[in-house]
Amino acid sequence: MQGQDVLVWIVAPLTAVVFGIIGFVIGNLTKLNAFGKKAERLEKEANQKLDQARTEAMRLELEAKDQALRLLQEAEMESKLRAQELSRQEARLQQRRDNLDHRLDALEVRERKLEDRKRSLDARQAELDNAWAAHMAELERIAGLSQQEAKDLLLERVENETRADAARLIREIEARTIEEAERKSREIVTKAIQRVAADQVAEATVSTVELPSDEMKGRIIGRGGRNIRAIENITGVDLIIDDTPEAVILSSFDPVRREVARIALSRLILDGRIHPARIERMVEKAREEVEVTIREEGERAALDLGVHGLHPEIIKMLGRLRYRTSYGQNVLQHSVEVAQLAAIMAGELGADVELAKRSGLLHDIGKAVDHEVDGPHATIGAEFAKRFGISDPVVNAIASHHAETDQLTLEAVLVQAADAISASRPGARRESVENYIRRIKALEQVANSFEGVDTSFAIQAGREVRIIVKPDQIDDLATIHLSRDIAKKVEESLEYPGQIKVTVIRETRAVEYAK
Repeated sequence: MQGQDVLVWIVAPLTAVVFGIIGFVIGNLTKLNAFGKKAERLEKEANQKLDQARTEAMRLELEAKDQALRLLQEAEMESKLRAQELSRQEARLQQRRDNLDHRLDALEVRERKLEDRKRSLDARQAELDNAWAAHMAELERIAGLSQQEAKDLLLERVENETRADAARLIREIEARTIEEAERKSREIVTKAIQRVAADQVAEATVSTVELPSDEMKGRIIGRGGRNIRAIENITGVDLIIDDTPEAVILSSFDPVRREVARIALSRLILDGRIHPARIERMVEKAREEVEVTIREEGERAALDLGVHGLHPEIIKMLGRLRYRTSYGQNVLQHSVEVAQLAAIMAGELGADVELAKRSGLLHDIGKAVDHEVDGPHATIGAEFAKRFGISDPVVNAIASHHAETDQLTLEAVLVQAADAISASRPGARRESVENYIRRIKALEQVANSFEGVDTSFAIQAGREVRIIVKPDQIDDLATIHLSRDIAKKVEESLEYPGQIKVTVIRETRAVEYAK
C-alpha cells in the first residue's frame, strides 16, 4: 500500500505535466493556424495595394509625358516667334545702316564744300587785311598821326568826358542820397527827441557852501589853520576862502570827494562844533551817505531804463556819474538820455533795442574813473565794462562812441548819434567864450591848410564851415575830393559835439569894363 501511494505520488505530477505540455502544444497550433490565415489575408491586401500603386504610377507617367510634350511644343513655338522677331530687327538694323551710309556720304560732300568755302574766306580775309593796312597807312599819312597816337588822343578825350560825367553823376547821387538820408534822419531824430523831451538844464561844476556869517570863516580855518587843514587832508578837497561874502568854494577833480566835503562842511556849520575829531566823524558819515546815494542813483537809472543783470561795480560806477559833469551837463542824466534816444532810433530802424539801451547807458562809464586812469574815457570805460562781464557788442559801442575804434554793429552807430544829439541839443551844455573862439579858429585853420583854398568861414556856431576855393586851381571834380579831405581832417584833428557840415564853393567871375 505504501508502494502504491508512492507510485501514485510520483505519477500524478508527471501526468499533470504531460497534459500541460499537450495543452500548450494544442494552443500554439491553434494560434499558428490563426496566424497563417491572417498572413494570407495581409499578403492578399498587399498584392492589391501593389497593383493599385502600379496603376497610379502608369497614370502619372502618362500625364508627365503629356505635359512634357506640351512644354516642348510651346518652346518650339516661342523659338519660332523669337526667330521671326530677330529677323525683323536685323532687317531694321540693315535699313538703319544703309541710311547712315547715305548720311555719311552727304556729310562728306558737305565737308568738302565747307573746306572749299573756308579757303575762299581765308583768301578774302587776307585781301581785306591788306586793304585795311593800306587804308590805315593812308589815314596816318593824311592825319599826320600814328595809330597809337590817335588811340591815345581818343582815350584822353574819352577820359576827360568820363571824368566830367562821373563828377556830375557823383554830385547827383550824393545830392539824392543826402536829401533822402537827411529826410529820414530828421524824421527819426525828431521822433526820438520828442519822446525823450529832456530838460534843457546845465548843472554847475563848482561846489559852493553858504555860510551864516563871515565869522564862520574863522571857525572853519581854526586856530593856526588846523581845521581847514584837517578838512582838506581828510576829504582831499581844497577849500577856497576868499573875499566872497558868506561863501566857501570847494575845489577838487573828484566830484565824489567834493560832494562828501560839501555835505560834511554843511553839517559842521549847522552843528557849530568844528574841530579835527568832529570833522573826521562828519566826513565819515558824509562818505557813507554818498556811497548809499551812489548805489541808489545807479540802481534807479538801470531800473528806470529796464536794464537788468548789471554787476554791482557797474551800478556803483553809474551812480558816481551823478556827481560828474561835462560842459555843465550831468553825465548820469546824459547817459540815461542817450540810452533812451538810442533805443527809440533802434526801434525805428529795426535794430536790437535792448542792446542799444544798454550801450547808451554805459557809454560814458569811463568818465567815473578817467581822472584816476590815463587814457580816453571811451577806452577806459570799455576795459572796465569788459572786466565785469559786459558783452562784446556793448563793449564795442562804448569804445567806439568817439570813433577811437571801428564800430562793428548798427547799435554802436546809434549810440554815437544819440550821444551827439544829447550833447549838442540847445541848452544841454555850455561853453566858455574862449573855448568857443578857439574851436572856431581851429576849424578855419584846418580848412585854410589845404592847397587851392582862398578863404573859409565857420558859421552856425561852428556847425558848418564854408570854403571859397580859387577857380583857376580847383576844378569842379576837385571840389568834391576837397570837401571829403577837409571833413576827414576835421574828424581826425578836432573834438566837437554833433557834426560839422563842410561846403566847398567854386565860382568863376568874368569882369570887363565898357569904355
